Amino acid sequence: MTTGKPVRRIAIIGTGAIGASWTALFLAKGLEVIATDIAPNAEASLRRFVQAAWPALERLGLAPGASQSSLAFTADMPTAVRAADFVQENGPERIDFKKKLYRELDEMLPPDVIIASSSSGLTMSEIQSACRLHPERCVIGHPFNPPHLVPLVEIVGGTLTSEATIQRAAAFYTALGKQTVRLRKEVPGHVANRLQAALAREVYHLVANDVVSVADVDKALSWGPGLRWGIMGQVLLNHLGGGQGGIEHFFDQFTGPMTAWWKVLGSPELTPEVRRKLIDGLHAEVGTRTVSDLEAQRDEILLGLLELRRKYEEPSVTSQKTDAA
Repeated sequence: MTTGKPVRRIAIIGTGAIGASWTALFLAKGLEVIATDIAPNAEASLRRFVQAAWPALERLGLAPGASQSSLAFTADMPTAVRAADFVQENGPERIDFKKKLYRELDEMLPPDVIIASSSSGLTMSEIQSACRLHPERCVIGHPFNPPHLVPLVEIVGGTLTSEATIQRAAAFYTALGKQTVRLRKEVPGHVANRLQAALAREVYHLVANDVVSVADVDKALSWGPGLRWGIMGQVLLNHLGGGQGGIEHFFDQFTGPMTAWWKVLGSPELTPEVRRKLIDGLHAEVGTRTVSDLEAQRDEILLGLLELRRKYEEPSVTSQKTDAA
C-alpha cells in the first residue's frame, strides 16, 4: 500500500445523522465530497443538514477553499467511490450488511484507498473478513456524535489491518483537527461508548431504586463531574484529586472507599417498569423543549467549550513547536 497519495476527495456512504455530520466537516476542511445513499430524499436531507451546520463550522474556522458547493450526490455507489481518495462508511450496524458492502468496495477500489467505518460496535475483524483482495486497508474510524463538532475519533484495526493503514488514518483525521484514540485491541463498543455504558448502568440503577430523580441525576452529572470531564480525563483528574501528592496520594487516600463503592454498583434490568420510570422522568425534565431545542442548546455550549479549549491549548502547541525547533 502506498502512503503518499494526498486525500482530496471523500466518498461518504450513508448520509444519516453521522454521515451528514461527517460530510459537513469534510467540506469545512476544504475537501470534496461525493455522497451516496439510496434512501428517499437523502440528497435534500443531506444538503439541509450541511446548510444548518455551516454557521457553527464558520465560527470554528473554515479551511481555504471550503465550500458547500464541493458536495456532489449520487444514489449509485460505484459512481460515488470511483474517484475517491478515502471512504467514510456510515451504513447500518448489521454485520451481514457490512460484510457484503466491504466485499463490494474491496473489489471496486484501488488498493491504496482506505475504507473507514463509523461503526460504533462491530469489529473490523468481522467486517473485513469478507474482503478477498485488500483487507489491510480497512479500519474503524468511529466518531463521536456530532462528528462535525466533537473532535474524538477512535481508530481500531482488525486482525488483517496494516500498520500503514492505522497510521495513515490517524494522520488524516488529525490533520482535520480531530483528537484520535488508537485502540490496541478490539472490544465491543470500542472505548468511549463503553465508558458511557458503564455510567448509564449506574444512572439507571440509581433512578430505578428511587435514590434520585432523572432530573437530579442529570444535574449531578452535568454540573459536577461533567464539567471537569470537559477539561480533563478521569486519570488526570485523579492526579489533581491527590493534591500536591498527585495520583500516588490519591490512590493511598481513596483506593479503599472507591473499591468499596465498586462492590455495590448496580446492574439494573431495563424492564418495562424501569424504562417507564426513566421515560417519564426524562419528559418531566425536558418540559416543553423539543429535540431541536435541546440540540441547539447542546451545540451552542459545545462551541463555546471548543473555543475555550482551543484558546488554552494553542499556546502549548506553539511552545512545543518552538522547543522542538
